[in-house]
Amino acid sequence: MSSDRSGGPADVVPGEDPPPRTAARRSLWRRRPAQPEKKSSLLRELPVLLLVAFVLALLVKTFLAQAFFIPSGSMEQTLHGCPGCTGDRVLVNKVPYWFGEPEPGDIVVFEGPDTWVPEVDYQEPSNWFTGGLLWLGRAVGVAPPSEDDYVKRVIATGGQTVQCCDAEGRVTVDGEPLDEPYIFEDTPLESRPFGPVTVPEGRLWVMGDHRSASADSRAHVGDRYGGTIAVDDVIGKAALIVWPVDRFGTLDSPDIQAAEAAATSGRIGQVLPLGAGLVGALPVAVWNRRRRLRRAPPG
Repeated sequence: MSSDRSGGPADVVPGEDPPPRTAARRSLWRRRPAQPEKKSSLLRELPVLLLVAFVLALLVKTFLAQAFFIPSGSMEQTLHGCPGCTGDRVLVNKVPYWFGEPEPGDIVVFEGPDTWVPEVDYQEPSNWFTGGLLWLGRAVGVAPPSEDDYVKRVIATGGQTVQCCDAEGRVTVDGEPLDEPYIFEDTPLESRPFGPVTVPEGRLWVMGDHRSASADSRAHVGDRYGGTIAVDDVIGKAALIVWPVDRFGTLDSPDIQAAEAAATSGRIGQVLPLGAGLVGALPVAVWNRRRRLRRAPPG
């Protein structure tokens, strides 16, 4: 019996027992049950992968962005949170306030002072497991926020004086009326004037767009903070509606304190053409007068 180049038998003679397995073939036979090892390797890596995902989510939530569930109707109709409707989920961007502070017109999510009454009641979990699930749900914006979290619009910043209302029922800052096209259901506020309140440095005056249903700075003027919130308590700027899909879109930050500037600019825009016309007509008038004087008869 001859052997081929691989070391195995070249053929088998009929009636004889097959030759014993070579060392190489026995080695291949032993290597076959490798599938269970792959499964066990995956099971060992899974906790590490989950831990890495948790750490990344924590870093993103802490420093970059966080999804937020709108719990009430205080920002209607800019943000939906009314009973019976699909509450908006917004993406809160934390980067803009790394290098600056909130500006009038920004929609901000913040941790309310201890003197503020929660707008929604929610029972916090009593054990670590459900607490972890709740934290994860809040991170992705599918769980109700903490009772201490609020979403409002910045109206005035440190050093500015805010008051309500002028002869047309508008909120004023430093005596100038605000341009607030987003206001929804403002009628009850006409009988609830406030101020003047001068906002301390490092603090903000905030109000909801749904003025008749928002327990904002106006409702807390009598507390030790004068109704204001700390800049340091701002979590981030509400920048994008991510859910429901039919309401997906960015959130504007209008320059609400530019109303008087815009009006002044409009008046200047009306005055400048008139002035230019007068300046342009002056040489023509002088030339016409001189021409009439030359043509006039002597004496």
